[in-house]
Amino acid sequence: MSDTTPSQTPSTAKANTEQLAADHPLRQAIQEAARQVRQQTPLAQSFTNFVTINLVANAQLAVGGSAAMSYLPDDIADVSEISGASYINVGTLLPFFAQALPEIAQEFARTGHPWVLDPVAAGLGNTRTAILSSFKEYPPTVVRGNASEIITLAHMWELEDGDDAGHSGNQDSRPAGVESVDDVEHARHAATILARYLVSHSASGKACVAVSGAVDLITDGSLVYRLPGGSELMTKITGAGCSLGGVIGTYLAVSDPLTAALAASAHYNVASEQAALSAKGPGSFQSAFLDGLWNASATDIANAPILLN
Repeated sequence: MSDTTPSQTPSTAKANTEQLAADHPLRQAIQEAARQVRQQTPLAQSFTNFVTINLVANAQLAVGGSAAMSYLPDDIADVSEISGASYINVGTLLPFFAQALPEIAQEFARTGHPWVLDPVAAGLGNTRTAILSSFKEYPPTVVRGNASEIITLAHMWELEDGDDAGHSGNQDSRPAGVESVDDVEHARHAATILARYLVSHSASGKACVAVSGAVDLITDGSLVYRLPGGSELMTKITGAGCSLGGVIGTYLAVSDPLTAALAASAHYNVASEQAALSAKGPGSFQSAFLDGLWNASATDIANAPILLN
């Protein structure tokens, strides 16, 4: 559970889901990714929300990575040459971002640099809409957002029309600020077609979409995975979803997109559940959560519940 969304329980997932076997290759890949993050301390730079920049950086450090925060296009282009991946979050915008962010995305496309997009509050405001719309030409490797943001982005990029539109629920759906007004299951179709679009434009031919909620949904456009678990207290701290985007970037620096998204989300669920055991409220929870990220072992992360549909 990594974002504020309508209440949902694992029972709302499709009935034909099945738990990934303990020896499934994806679990082995997740475990190896967690080990590599600890061993390599990979750098994943971030252009992120002012409100949550501290938690993003601390979460990246707590999982074993390195952090670099910047808002200058030339800085980000230079750092991308030495970083394994990057993270862009459009949560808080300034006027010059309307030019800077499309330039950064174009540079990433030119060099084949992998990056994660968090389309915070997609659909709100002309500047935000223009920036997110521009990313269609130079799309990210991973998109992570709540259900409403994923539905809105797919609609914004005109990836749904005709019969497709009905699969994702209300196409007039918009985030309530940075929160979601849709549950994760309503975003399944939008996430799948969005992931397929990312894959078709990826230099590696691999990409994925991660929808955060009470049960996270992650898809590479072919298969759909759900990760139940986590703590309700994740919805009571600012930056849970933003920091997850940064941590996906950390994992993306050492692994493929699907493994990165699954590993980061599983890591968050394990850490938040552990933190909830000792927390007395949101303040102590945030501190305990960072400790949980630090203390979670590669085996713990790989063994987290993952359902395949």
